[in-house]
Amino acid sequence: MANRSITVAAIQTSYGHDMEANIAKTEAFVREAARMGADVVLPSELFQGIYFCTRQEPKWFETAWPTKEHPCVLAMQKLAGELGIVIPISFFEKDGPRYYNSVAIADADGKILGVYRKSHIPDGPGYQEKYYFRPGDTGFKMWKTKRGDLGVGICWDQWYPETARAMALQGAEVLFYPTAIGSEPYDTSLDTHLQWQRAMQGHAVSNAIPIVAANRIGTEDNDGATQKFYGHSFIADHRGELVKSFGATEEGVLVHTFDLSLIESYRAEWGFFRDRRTDLYAESII
Repeated sequence: MANRSITVAAIQTSYGHDMEANIAKTEAFVREAARMGADVVLPSELFQGIYFCTRQEPKWFETAWPTKEHPCVLAMQKLAGELGIVIPISFFEKDGPRYYNSVAIADADGKILGVYRKSHIPDGPGYQEKYYFRPGDTGFKMWKTKRGDLGVGICWDQWYPETARAMALQGAEVLFYPTAIGSEPYDTSLDTHLQWQRAMQGHAVSNAIPIVAANRIGTEDNDGATQKFYGHSFIADHRGELVKSFGATEEGVLVHTFDLSLIESYRAEWGFFRDRRTDLYAESII
């Protein structure tokens, strides 16, 4: 078996109301990661602006575009082709009268391979996404890119083991999760970043697959609704160990290289996929 490797990166930074400024900031970090050898660079969820789902306000629907017209997709698509890297691009998608929280996959030649639409849509204080987004209709996907076979979920998807398992079963070699998560309005002292990390570390362990998670930082004001995002972006290896991570305030990129051939052998050795009992699962699932 020929040795194969992949170098992945996650961006952690703050974002404001100015989309052009946010795109420029993201581009600078993508270029930094590429200079460090990254094959795949992950910006955080909805980096086009502030995380607007902290309150229900119709004006935000005006910030959605079709995939082929969205400023973030166009900018990152061009950048991916220039740098020869893959960029999962999180964006607010408009598809006729339908709106989705989506990711477009820009391959290393600048082509958009397709779109994944967020499957699990939360609805609670500070995270009122059901007002804005329909549940995704794409199903979970594995993307065969020029830099590797990748799976991408979006934020709330990261809490569901079914998401990670579905992408791994399709052949994904690394899983990516762009995220926007932080404080809870009903309890400003609550910090869930350890649960957030552990949930994904569990996916890494049970699927023997690396995980890359990119979250934003900073306090944002959405017409009086404030939210502090707790960062803690990380890269975990196939055993769930955090090999690279940020805290709550650092700004920059995390970069790490994985030996995919070694991980493939490890996954076969542990037998998680060999020993599945799909004949029993249907009886247990409601």
